Amino acid sequence: MQMAQAVEQALEEKRHLIVEAGTGTGKTLAYLLPVIRSGKRVIISTGTKNLQEQLFYKDIPFLEQALFGEPASGSRLSVCYMKGRNNYLCRKKLYDLTDQPVLNGLEEIEQFRAVAAWEKTTATGDRAELAELPEASALWRKLDARSEACIGQKCSEWERCFITEMRRRGMESDIIIVNHHLFFADLAIKLQADGAPDAGILPEAAAVIFDEAHELEDVAGNYFGISVSNLRVEDLARDVEASLQHNRMLSASLSGALGSLRERSQFFFSLLPPGEGRFAFETRREFLEENGDEFLAFNQALTRLAGELEGLPQKPEEIFNFVRRAQELQVQLGFAMESDDRNTVFWIERRGGWGRSNSPQRSRDSERTGRQNVFLQATPIDVGPILRECLWSKLECAVLTSATLAVGGGFEYIRQRLGLEHARESVLPSHFDYENQALFYVPPDLPDARTPQFTALAAERIRRLLEITRGRAFVLFTSYAQMNDVYQRLLGELEFPMLRQGDAPKSALLEEFRLTPNSVLFATSSFWQGVDVQGEQLSCVIIDRLPFAVPSDPVVAARVKAIDADGGNAFFQYQVPAAVITLKQGFGRLIRSLHDRGLLVLLDNRILKKQYGRVFIESLPNYRKTTDMRVVEEFFAVQN
Repeated sequence: MQMAQAVEQALEEKRHLIVEAGTGTGKTLAYLLPVIRSGKRVIISTGTKNLQEQLFYKDIPFLEQALFGEPASGSRLSVCYMKGRNNYLCRKKLYDLTDQPVLNGLEEIEQFRAVAAWEKTTATGDRAELAELPEASALWRKLDARSEACIGQKCSEWERCFITEMRRRGMESDIIIVNHHLFFADLAIKLQADGAPDAGILPEAAAVIFDEAHELEDVAGNYFGISVSNLRVEDLARDVEASLQHNRMLSASLSGALGSLRERSQFFFSLLPPGEGRFAFETRREFLEENGDEFLAFNQALTRLAGELEGLPQKPEEIFNFVRRAQELQVQLGFAMESDDRNTVFWIERRGGWGRSNSPQRSRDSERTGRQNVFLQATPIDVGPILRECLWSKLECAVLTSATLAVGGGFEYIRQRLGLEHARESVLPSHFDYENQALFYVPPDLPDARTPQFTALAAERIRRLLEITRGRAFVLFTSYAQMNDVYQRLLGELEFPMLRQGDAPKSALLEEFRLTPNSVLFATSSFWQGVDVQGEQLSCVIIDRLPFAVPSDPVVAARVKAIDADGGNAFFQYQVPAAVITLKQGFGRLIRSLHDRGLLVLLDNRILKKQYGRVFIESLPNYRKTTDMRVVEEFFAVQN
C-alpha cells in the first residue's frame, strides 16, 4: 500500500521515484494498480523475460479480475507484451529462403520446414512458440527480424510483418511490457535517427516503470556504446550474397567485392592484440601506426562494396539497407580506432575460438562461424550524463524499483551511477521474518578467498554443509573457472544429484532442480537473480566469495580510474556498492515466501575481517548470524 501510494503520487505530480521493495512486498501489484487507475499510457520495463511473462499472464489478469470482475467478452485492459526484434520471425527472409534455400545439413532443412509450417498459423511470430527449435539454432539468425536487415515500410511484407503488428499493438495499448534490452535498444535507435517518425518500435508514454532497476547501468552502457566484429561483417556479406542470388544480380564484380571484404575483415581482426576474454585496447595509436595499411584496406573494402551496390540498376529496396549497413560499419570502425572521446573505454573481446568455451553464448557464436569471433568495443565510462540528458529530462515520470537498490540504507550509489538527481526515495523492507527464517553462516577459519589455498578448503567446507542440508542447494560462484574447479572436486564425493550451469539451458536446469529431490545446482552470475524456487527444495544458498567485479575488466577498470581521477574513492563509491547489490541478489534466492526457511553461506570471511565488510552486513536483511558450524547443525536438526 505504501508503495502503491508513492507510485500514484509520482504519476500525478510527474515526479521521478526510486523504491527498494523487499522480496515478497508485492511490488508488481504496487505499481500496476496506480498505473491502471491513472488512465495514462505507461511502459513497464523489466530485467528479464520471466518477469515480463509474470506481469502479462499472471499479475495483470489477477488485477483485472479483482477490479472489474469477469469480463463479458475480451479484456477490459489494453495491454501488450513486446520482446526484442530478434525474437520474431521475418516473413520476407522466410519467403526469400523458400525460393532459394541456403541451408546447412538435414537438421537445418528440417528446422526450416517446421518454421515454414508454423508461420502459416502463428498470430505473433514469436519464436517462443517453437518448442522444437533449439535455443542455439543457427537457422533462426537467418530468419529473425533484427533491425539491421529491415527495410521498413518499403518491404513487400510490411503490412503482414510481425514487427509492424507489434508496433500497432503498442500504439493501441495503455500498458506496454518490455525488457531493459528492448527499451534501451529502442532509445538508442531513436537517438541515432534524430527524431525520424518511423524510428524505433515503442510509442511515446507518460511514464516508465523500471523493475529490476539495478541492471540499468550495464544495459544502458551496452546500447550507448558500439561493437564492430568480424561476425557483424560476415552477417552483412551473407545477407548481401543471399539477396543478390535471390534477385539474380550477383555479378563477378560484386562477388569480388564480397570476397575482398571477407578477406580484409578476417585479416584486420586477426591483427588485433592477442588476449582471451575481455581486455582494454590501450595501444590503438601504436596499432594504427603499425597496421594503418590494413585498416585502410578494410575501410576501402567496405567503400567498394557500398559503391558496387549503389551502382546496381533497378535496385531492390534491401540494397539501400546494405549500403547503410556498410557505411555504418565504416563510421563505427573509425570511432573505435580513432576517437579520443574521454568518456569512452575502448576494448576487445574474443568469443568462441579453438577450444571449449564455458559461455553458452560464446559457444553459439563460434558454432556459427567455425572460428574465433573478435569484437572491437567502445563503451561509455559514465552513462549518468547520457541518461540525464536523453531520458530523465524527457520523461514526465520514471519509477525505479528492485529488491536491491539501496546500499547502507540509501540510494546515493544508484543515483550517481544513473545520473538521476531529482527523485523521491523510499526503502520498504520485506515482511519476512528473516531473523527466524534464515541463518547466515560465515566460516572464520578459511584462508583469504584470493589465495591459492582457498578453493580446495572451500570445496571441502561445501561438501560438509551439503551433507548437513541434504543437498537442496544453490552453490553460486563469481567465475566459471571456480565453479568448474569445485564441481570437479565434488563429483563422486556427494551422494546428491549435481547439476551444472552450461550443461543444459537455464530453464531446463531450473525445472530439473525443482523436480529432483535433494539436488545441488552449481551456477554463476545468471542464477544470482531472476530465479524463484520456493519451499524446502531450495534450503541453502552458498556463495563462494564477495562478488566484486573483476578489476581487470576493461569497463570496470575505466570506471575506477575515472572516479579516482575525479578525486573520489572508487573502491567505496563504486566497487563495494556494486558488490553489495550483487550479494543481496544472490542471497535473495533463498527466502521467497513466509514459509521458506534455510541457510545462507558466504565462504569469504573478508566480510568479518575488513573495514568494508560492515557496509555489506548493514545492507543485508536482519538474518540471524553465526560463525559456528554447530549452530548450522542445530538449525537443520530443528528443521528436519
